[in-house]
Amino acid sequence: MDDTVFDHSLSCRAALVATRREFPFLRRTPLDEQWRSYLTLLGATHGPVMLGRRNALDARRERLIRLAAAAGRLLSADEGEQLSQTYRGHYQRLRRPVPGAPETLRRLRRRARIGIVTNNTLAEQTEKLGFLGLADVVDPLVTSEEIGFAKPDPRIFAAALRRGGARPAETVMVGDSWSGDVEGARSAGIRPIWFNRFRIPRPGAPAAPEFASFRSGRVLETLLAP
Repeated sequence: MDDTVFDHSLSCRAALVATRREFPFLRRTPLDEQWRSYLTLLGATHGPVMLGRRNALDARRERLIRLAAAAGRLLSADEGEQLSQTYRGHYQRLRRPVPGAPETLRRLRRRARIGIVTNNTLAEQTEKLGFLGLADVVDPLVTSEEIGFAKPDPRIFAAALRRGGARPAETVMVGDSWSGDVEGARSAGIRPIWFNRFRIPRPGAPAAPEFASFRSGRVLETLLAP
């Protein structure tokens, strides 16, 4: 889901830019540095959230309070909540799909069953599917919160296969995370395709077929062919 179909990273960046306009003290830290810090904090705080063990609002407030502290401003709990709500409002307003991804999924749905395996909560990802207009395209939607395991654990992929009534040999996993999607799929016996949108160096071996854009003709459809 996130950063494969839903443009999470760049939506975060756009929300951060908008929030910096309303809270000038955040601008003491350069934008690129602050954005990378936010993504690092997201990775550090999201684990319990995606397994249903922590409230997402609390985790977001912690991230924003820590960003403010890095910019030299210590916030009270109420001030942190205001900053968090402002950021969330901008994120919801500015969010967007990964360019070309929804159209590609609708096209593929004519000849294949589309499922999503995602490290997040069911409510959050169901709402995103509605926003993307893909609620009638994706089935099953399998979340780490429901299953109790997160990618790259093969058990979440096994759960998706059961729900989709599919065998590993007839399934393909398309995702942006090398460790979570490529290596996770391989551990479950599923063929992976790496969505390397930001063209980062391959972090591991063996190689996997990769593509960088859903708008580059029908590259993904070509890679999906057995």
